[in-house]
Amino acid sequence: MSIEVKVPVLPESVSDATIASWHKKAGDAVQRDENLVDLETDKVVLEVPAPVDGVLKEIRHHTGDTVNSEQIIAIIEEGAAATPAKTENKVEPAKSEAPKAEKIAAKGNEELSPAGRRVAVEENIDASKVAGTGRDGRVTKEDLVNYGKAGSATAPAAKPTPGARPEERVPMTRMRAKIAERLMQSKNSIAMLTSFNEVNLAEVVKMRKSLGEQFQKTHGIKLGFMSFFVKAAAEALKRRPIVNASVDGNDVIYHGYQDISIAVSTDKGLVTPVLRDVQDMGFADIEQGIADYAKKARDGKLSLDDLQGGTFTITNGGTFGSLLSTPIVNPPQSAILGMHTIKERAIVENGQVIAAPMMYIAISYDHRIIDGKDAVLFLVDIKDQLENPQRMLLGL
Repeated sequence: MSIEVKVPVLPESVSDATIASWHKKAGDAVQRDENLVDLETDKVVLEVPAPVDGVLKEIRHHTGDTVNSEQIIAIIEEGAAATPAKTENKVEPAKSEAPKAEKIAAKGNEELSPAGRRVAVEENIDASKVAGTGRDGRVTKEDLVNYGKAGSATAPAAKPTPGARPEERVPMTRMRAKIAERLMQSKNSIAMLTSFNEVNLAEVVKMRKSLGEQFQKTHGIKLGFMSFFVKAAAEALKRRPIVNASVDGNDVIYHGYQDISIAVSTDKGLVTPVLRDVQDMGFADIEQGIADYAKKARDGKLSLDDLQGGTFTITNGGTFGSLLSTPIVNPPQSAILGMHTIKERAIVENGQVIAAPMMYIAISYDHRIIDGKDAVLFLVDIKDQLENPQRMLLGL
């Protein structure tokens, strides 16, 4: 029985997807729930599992093709067993003949699409010598066609020009292109301004040192710095609801909840999974939520639902050593909090110069609806809570 493999149902915010890579080829045996193909959307890479055990009978769309929601991309013959591919009888060439085009083209063409393999064979091209412009440097059909037109298939390789500097042109992935689009949208549509402050994290450091071991034994998760910032932000957002609001045309939408997006860096780009209803979460819930998202991001398992929504964002450039930055607002949100690296610096406290673990913090905000006063007081609220962490435990 033939079973159709379809593109998953995509949400309204995602119009289509691109086939990133097939993990099976036609004729291969497949098992139920085994990942067949990766689909790259504007936001995440989706895995499409096999719906049944059987043999992948037909692949209808190949790497690089754009596909839509519920479109058929392959056919599986349920219950069938894999069989060796049939070969046609061919006349063997004399030993003195030059290698056939098929043999030359076979070198380095394991990742080629069927159309690419056909071009390589017809044009007698050694695909391993062609510079690929596809995803992860793969050789595309167009690369082979252009290589053949240039006459490079038979001409000897040109010697590099002395002093020549190598360059490589690689198309943006869909995710990177979407990130670029949203950054430009933020820059061009928001009256963005950034305010800064600094916070003494001595009390947070002390609390983590004195209670961290007990916290981990009780909750099974480490007590990090991020949960303090997330909790402080949730409390400050309650008191400054305009910072948690968003613009829709000429309307301001006030959200009666705090869904905080946490910026996570991946190999494919920055993503912002959402911790929902943070106002109802404790430190352990926040730490576990962040850990779960971090693991899913590393494994490429983030879903579209994980990234939808969010009323406020926190990003931590300090993870990579950033001392100070101006984070960019993530539309349609109206503000973002930037954390930075912790540096021990000399400060004056009670008339004495002491060394303290200091961090610069920043808030970028949409000045169309958030006045400077609200932004600054929001940042001061964050500072006060972190310098007196017992305040956030008591909701003060």
